[in-house]
Amino acid sequence: MVPHQNKYFAILVLLLLLSLQTYAQRTINDIMDSTTVNHLLIISKKYGSLSFSGYLQPQFQVAQSNGTQAEYQGGNFGEYTNNRFRLRRGRLRADYMLLDDNNNPSTYFVLQFDGTEQGVNVRDFWGRYYENKWKLIHVTLGLSGRPFGNELQLSSAGREAPERGRMSQILMKTERDLGATFTFNPRWKNARLKNVVLDLGVYNGQGLAGPAEFDNSKDVIARLSHKPYTFKKMRFSIAGGISTLQGGLNHRLPVSYKMEHNGHLWQMVKDSSASTLNAVAPRRYYGADIQLATATKSWKSELRAEVISGLQTGTSTTSTTPGSYPVDDKAEPLPYYTRTFNGAYFTFVQTLNSTDNQIILKYDWYDPNSKVKGMDISAVRGLSAADVRFDTFGFGFLHHFNPHFKAVLYYDVIKNESTALSGYTDDRKDNVFTLRTQFYF
Repeated sequence: MVPHQNKYFAILVLLLLLSLQTYAQRTINDIMDSTTVNHLLIISKKYGSLSFSGYLQPQFQVAQSNGTQAEYQGGNFGEYTNNRFRLRRGRLRADYMLLDDNNNPSTYFVLQFDGTEQGVNVRDFWGRYYENKWKLIHVTLGLSGRPFGNELQLSSAGREAPERGRMSQILMKTERDLGATFTFNPRWKNARLKNVVLDLGVYNGQGLAGPAEFDNSKDVIARLSHKPYTFKKMRFSIAGGISTLQGGLNHRLPVSYKMEHNGHLWQMVKDSSASTLNAVAPRRYYGADIQLATATKSWKSELRAEVISGLQTGTSTTSTTPGSYPVDDKAEPLPYYTRTFNGAYFTFVQTLNSTDNQIILKYDWYDPNSKVKGMDISAVRGLSAADVRFDTFGFGFLHHFNPHFKAVLYYDVIKNESTALSGYTDDRKDNVFTLRTQFYF
């Protein structure tokens, strides 16, 4: 670069740093454009726009007992520990947008890192191409959020409760996955279907829970949704959608397990058919979600609800979708277990006069094996802790101190059903209190 070019480049960088303002990311696949933020720095017509955002979540937690298994409240506690400081998330995100000659988005690129005391990882790394002849479709490629349901797509930066529900974390651990998503959404001003979105995506399946794809099966996800529609006279809005995932895991053994009804009892039964080898153990999810809200800032009420059911494949000890092929302590392959599941969540958020204060009430359940319940769950029937239902009642208070800092006090009351399994004959002492702060820009 010649000297005057260096000077102009330095001025552009300085303007970029000065232009950073608060951006409340709502969903993990949000893009930064004129409808969501007002601080994109247009470097030039040729080179497009660039923006940075980020947030930091220091927190303190207290569990009901030492060694509480709080995997779904931010991680298990140590054997002799019931309280801890943690850096739950530390995100830095860069967004780049290139416009065409008519100022329509043409190409979009996102890179996001997550840094905590446990290390640094990539969370988002995707590109998006918009076709602008008909303005109907855009394609997203790379590591991005799966377009299933509502809670999975809500960003942790804007979500009121500290964590997603147990069901969301078990079925699609880490939310993101490698693949391709095709989205139909008319983008011209007066399009009749501009509020209708159809997503169709193909993904590896294990997401960030594993280092790489480990079998030939892929997850196909489809979601049909409607953006918020406001009834102006009633000052009320509604949004929602339906979703499905069709996927599976390839068996590496001529052995599988599934529930069968023998007489008047359900039990986990072994199938040693030779045809099982290389067959696909199913993962089939069907979900519906709805979001209701009053169209006011003062004393605003919002209700979000979602229900999901279907077939889930895991192992003998967990129903969590594996990130790599499961093996025992001798590195020998383990068989897959397929269960019928169901679950739901209901989140209610009430703003108290000012938007700075919110009350949060949440209830979710996850039943990993809906064929059995209570004392019917026993080791004699081939069942384990992976078949136990959990209900979680959460409540909290959120306060925004200023546009760049907020804190939430939140308590999770976790109830497991009483079974005939050792360690699950009564409710476990695993409630968790969380004080989380969040700095963001």
